[in-house]
Amino acid sequence: MGNQVKEIFNKGAAASDTPPAPAALAAKVRALTPSMTRSMQRVAEAVADDPAGCAALTVTGLANRTGTSEATVVRTARLLGYPGYRDLRLALAGLAAHQQSGRAPSVTADIAVDDPIADVVSKLAHDEQRTLADTAAGLDVSQLSAAVTAAATARRIDIYGVGASSLVGMDLAQKLLRIGLIAHAHADPHLAVTNAVQLRPGDVAVAITHSGSTGDVIEPLRTAFERGATTVAITGRPDGPVTQYADHVLTTSSARESELRPAAMSSRTGQLLVVDCLFIGVAQRTYETAAPALAASYEALAHRHTSRTPHR
Repeated sequence: MGNQVKEIFNKGAAASDTPPAPAALAAKVRALTPSMTRSMQRVAEAVADDPAGCAALTVTGLANRTGTSEATVVRTARLLGYPGYRDLRLALAGLAAHQQSGRAPSVTADIAVDDPIADVVSKLAHDEQRTLADTAAGLDVSQLSAAVTAAATARRIDIYGVGASSLVGMDLAQKLLRIGLIAHAHADPHLAVTNAVQLRPGDVAVAITHSGSTGDVIEPLRTAFERGATTVAITGRPDGPVTQYADHVLTTSSARESELRPAAMSSRTGQLLVVDCLFIGVAQRTYETAAPALAASYEALAHRHTSRTPHR
């Protein structure tokens, strides 16, 4: 594991000494597994797949089961936010109890070519509910609060995203504009960079990239960072290159994908939750100006929603 990944999660541990709740464990495993070494991945996957069985094992037993070492098991526990293996076992026991008390989903998340449309609806609903729950469980509220503070007082807010992430960026920009803030979403990478050059301290730049490695999003964020703007990354990969230029990192769920369900679907669901949280936080901080601005926008558009009397 690179030093950058260690720094990211050491920073997170310093911000909160409280281990993640059992219900958040599965979400954290899914978010961090891509950044782990292969041996640590085997440990993480084992505890996620069989929390009850792993909770009954000693550190030596889990090491033997996963073909790793005791040191690897302990390192994995610490990366997941637990002081040691004993704390991870307690969380696993709690997670197992939580799973047994709830109803198991009647369908899986994978969608087959010949699935009836009713099954497609059920599977998508189940998977998106999990994505939302995982994103909420893994979201660092201290990082979110800092991003809200910066955006609420910003002279200008630039938002960068391409593909499906650009749609999320436009959604955030539209919401911020309606409460009186100056916000613009840039899907064109050239325009994104030329606008980022104009940023300065007191401005905010938001990059949205699920992979964390989209060059057309990283470049304008880096430019904004170098100009002194406060930078925010919304990403499914907290160890991705985009975080090098982010003052605040807001992590979305890294949901499992199938052939018929490309990453843009589940990642968009988590991203929309994060930008909604960011928007509501800003609206709360700026309520005295946000409420009149929102009312004015509703009034300006009211005539477009008025029912018209049909001509006789």
